[in-house]
Amino acid sequence: MTDLLATTQAAYDAVAANYARDVPERYHSTPLAHAMTPLFAELVIAGGGGLVADAGCGPGHVTAHLATLGVPAFGVDVSPEMIALARKAHPDLRFEVGAMTALPAADGTLAGVVANYSIIHTPPEGLPETFAEFHRVLAPGGHLLLGFQADDHATRVGEPFDHSVTPAHRYSPDRIVALLGDTGLTEVARLIIAPSEDTKRGFPQAYLIARSRLIP
Repeated sequence: MTDLLATTQAAYDAVAANYARDVPERYHSTPLAHAMTPLFAELVIAGGGGLVADAGCGPGHVTAHLATLGVPAFGVDVSPEMIALARKAHPDLRFEVGAMTALPAADGTLAGVVANYSIIHTPPEGLPETFAEFHRVLAPGGHLLLGFQADDHATRVGEPFDHSVTPAHRYSPDRIVALLGDTGLTEVARLIIAPSEDTKRGFPQAYLIARSRLIP
């Protein structure tokens, strides 16, 4: 995974300025792209609130959106250039360089984790480690929000696709839910966006909310 992280970091460092210019605007201007974020925020608040990690935060647009919804959030990204842009755009928020498999939080201390289109750069064999890390930092009853390009073939975990920045996979929502279940996270809700809404590749898009199981 070390080589993969280095490749992903270098690729996003190289496109950080363009990414920060285009992606936040697309996120905010496309209702379906952020439809699950307010629901996630309400679930976090209803569960007692607390700190949320935006894992793979890029230029910080989702981190900032969570803050406007009343959820204290901080961002983590493997790209130092992305973190620099996030800090510049949102100087009142916390951003750190780091990996999704080593989040800067103690066990069971976060009310939520968001990974908005960041697990796509994790190959199928790396997903259990990533999901275990999300579970590690979540408090019992804490929530996870995932967004990713979906694969409608439930018999395979992931399918590589031609991402414009660095190698990526799209994933079967059902298989992702099964992997989350193996690490102690239970599905709460999902949104599947029709392939016809993706004018670039014609992929369905998936947004999943899961909850860390309460300790009996």
